[in-house]
Amino acid sequence: MNHLKVLLRFFVFYISAVNTKGYGIHSPYMFRVVRYLFQDKYAYYCFDKIEKQRKRFLNNRQTVFIRDFGTGCDRYTKISEIAARSVKKAKYGQLLFRLVNDLNPQIIVELGTSLGITTAYLASVNSKSRCYSFEGSPELVKIAGESFRELGVTNVEIIEGNIDSTLKSKLSELPAVDFIFIDANHSYSAVIEYFDLLIEKMSENAVIVVDDIYWSEDMQKAWAKIKCHNKVKSTIDIFEMGIIYLNPDLNYKNYRVRY
Repeated sequence: MNHLKVLLRFFVFYISAVNTKGYGIHSPYMFRVVRYLFQDKYAYYCFDKIEKQRKRFLNNRQTVFIRDFGTGCDRYTKISEIAARSVKKAKYGQLLFRLVNDLNPQIIVELGTSLGITTAYLASVNSKSRCYSFEGSPELVKIAGESFRELGVTNVEIIEGNIDSTLKSKLSELPAVDFIFIDANHSYSAVIEYFDLLIEKMSENAVIVVDDIYWSEDMQKAWAKIKCHNKVKSTIDIFEMGIIYLNPDLNYKNYRVRY
């Protein structure tokens, strides 16, 4: 990742994010999402315990072996470094919680479990929902599983292995998927392949969130292609993530929002 290029992308995004706080949004549905859901500051019941778990990870100097199918760069690294660099910040995990809470999905799919912090936000909304989280690294699967037990999160199934191999077979077993968070292999070809597989399993009013849409030129290219898919109705670009709405009652529109 070229940090100077990302900084330039952020500057361009910032000055073009004219829909912040709902400005210029004519759709009542999307206005409600941006004006109220994004501005919600209420600390829900699970936020504190999930953030305490994050803090424990940030203080954990244990070294673990990471199998990385995305980059192909298997490596040893400290749990604290993973928590600091690879896990979504609290504000974004909590936004995902609010998005799930607003939609009330029954089936959630996450690509990239990591330490399970973001997964916990996705799954904690409703214990009756089912969250299927895909992770390639056995060590991370073990850590995340232990974390879920400590947090009392019981509705997550982790699917271990290379997502390129496990996603298609698992999707064939599932009913329609209502909410998806994509945070795995960041190459253009992988993201588009994941999206094309997932879009065929989505329920009518489903929401898809793609992480790190400005992380690289590959991710920008993938995000641009996804926005043009004929099933995509509205998108919200908050720089860190892209949020996709498939609701057929919405008019096609792309919004940019500072968050």
